[in-house]
Order: sequence, then C-alpha cells, then structure tokens
Amino acid sequence: MKILLIGEYSRLHNSLKEGLIELGHEVTIVGTGDGFKNYPVDIKINSAISKSPFLNFISKALIKILGINVSKLENYYRFKAILPKLKGYDVVQLINESVVKSYPNLEIRFLKKVMKQNDKLFLLSCGTDYTSVKYANDKKLKYSILTPHHENNLQKEYQFVMYYLSKSHFKLHSFIFNTMNGVIASDIDYHIPLLEHKKYLGMSPNPINMDIIKYSPLVINEKINIFHGINSSNTIKKGGTIIEEALKIIAKKYPDKVVVRSSCDIPYHEYIKIYDDAHILMDQTYSYDQGYNALEAMAKGKVVFTGAEKEWLSYYNLQEDTVAINALPDASAIVKKLEWLILNPEKLLEISKNARTFVEREHDYITSAKQYLQYWSR
Repeated sequence: MKILLIGEYSRLHNSLKEGLIELGHEVTIVGTGDGFKNYPVDIKINSAISKSPFLNFISKALIKILGINVSKLENYYRFKAILPKLKGYDVVQLINESVVKSYPNLEIRFLKKVMKQNDKLFLLSCGTDYTSVKYANDKKLKYSILTPHHENNLQKEYQFVMYYLSKSHFKLHSFIFNTMNGVIASDIDYHIPLLEHKKYLGMSPNPINMDIIKYSPLVINEKINIFHGINSSNTIKKGGTIIEEALKIIAKKYPDKVVVRSSCDIPYHEYIKIYDDAHILMDQTYSYDQGYNALEAMAKGKVVFTGAEKEWLSYYNLQEDTVAINALPDASAIVKKLEWLILNPEKLLEISKNARTFVEREHDYITSAKQYLQYWSR
C-alpha cells in the first residue's frame, strides 16, 4: 500500500511510518517540521517568512494594517507547489483539520486537489480541532486545555485554539467530515469527544518505536532529579505555570533530596537527550491521557506526571499511580504526589518498570500500524 501522511507535530507520523515500513508499505510524510521542534519529514515545506525577521515584521504589519496574513498565503502556495508529488496514494491521512495553516477556502481548494488525485482520505484527531475544542468549550469534561481560559478569559493566549470554533474554520471542518472516509483518535482526550460521531473509526493509541528508545533502569544515588520541558507557546494550556509553582515548593522544601531542572523551546532531538538523567518528568496537567512526549519518557523508564485520569485507567484496566502519575491542575496536589515519591523512592523504581512495560504492551508501533491498516481498509 502507498500511504501519504500530511503534517507532523509530535513524531506520531514518523513512528507510524516506521511501523508501516516494517510491514512492507511505502510511506511519505509531508510537513513543515513544526518550527523549532524540527521533526523529520520526507517533503519539507519551508517558509521564507518565518525564517526572516524582516519578512516576519512585514507580515505582522500587513495583518494589522490590511488584515491580510501573507504567511497563510505563503503556506498555501508552497503546499500547492508540491501537489504534483502528492498523487497516486492509496491512503492520505491528515494530522489535523488545518494541515496547511492557511485560509479555510484555500485549504479546501488544496484538499479537493489532493482527494482528486488519490484514493482515500482520513483525519487523525491528536490535537486541537473543532470536535475536541467544542467538547471542551461546552465544559463536558471536568477540566481541559480550555480551563485556564474559562477561569481567566485569556483571549490573547487562546486566540489560536478558539479559532477552531470560528465560522470560517467550521466550514473547513464540515468539508473534511463530509468528504473523508473516517477519523481516528490517538488517545482518550480525543476519543471521548468523537464517540457519537458516525465517521469515527476508533482509537489507535500513539505509536512508539521501542526499537530506538533505550530503557534505562532508574538509579537513585543521592538526589532525585526532576525535569520540566517547557514549550512557551503552550505552557498555559498544558498547566506549565501550575507545575512550576509546585516545583518551587518542592525545591525549597527538599533541597537535600531533589534537583529541579527545566528547558524552554528546544529542538526535539535535543529535548529527548536533555532529560536522560532525570528520574521524574513533568509533562502536563489538563489532559486525561498521555501525549507523545510523555510516552517516550515512559518508554525510557521515567516516572511521568501527566494525564492519567479515571477514564484512562478504566480503558487500560490499570490502578492509579502504578504506570504514570495523574497530574491534576492543582499545585498542592502535585506537591503531595511529588512528596510521596521523594519519601518513598522505591516507588520510583516500581513505576519506572511498569511504565516501560505499559508502553511496550499498548503503544507498540508495529501493532499500531496494523490497527491503522484495519481502519483504512474499512
């Protein structure tokens, strides 16, 4: 089978590609690399505006003066230019409703041409999209990435998330859902909002290539190392400020027992190396399930504070705090969980082993690739 994967935001499509290749399929990934993260892709969409401070300044000025976003126009024309290379595929999968990051009318124009010259089209729900944002905005979850916005009316910080509820984006969303063959969710956070949708095929847990991630048993000599990787554009939505507050309390209370480190906006290949000596990794607070970064850390044997809610425990038939630590959006709750581990370091060793076993069992990239093939064949 010949497969085209459009977009890459977390290495999900790369792991899926590796699994599909192991099964004998031909796979191509198209994307921008997602800014500073610089994920590998086969066909790279380069932006002159984003790389030039001068052009970026002009672009922002045009938005303010004329309301024209030339970056969105550039994105469309760069994707349009590679259309001759994007033909003859049995399956095309979009990693988001807005893979081109352009104006909805132009995205629809691009997708119509993609569909005309290929067989099937599928959507992957693994990040913000109309369905998940609408579900969260209607407060159907006890907390979500929209909770900070609901509590503090953070219009500026949430303008890109709330755009998914705009009339213009809804037009794009409707077009995709009316014409695609089906939608697949990557974890519980996106599975729940899609449950009643007629084109929902099911959940395929994030694929992790365990062959390239080495498990390192935790060794605790003197201090427990805690690491927090910060993405400045998403830190509020991921509860970064809550985590930082908790870590300050812990660092002050246990200076002889812990070392707290953090990083900010570093490329993916550097990020996965910088936390190698950590025992605990702080991920996020507003999710029900683990995202890609958390799963990779768990595969390495780290004890991860992330989404591990009751719905996730039930789905995988797990006990609380045995595989990952559910990081609630509450600094005092996070402090209590950290204290429990600091004062009972043997628990770190136990959870570390369980985390690796869980990822091997539930997130194997070849098993995941087989599941995608089943969904695509319906």
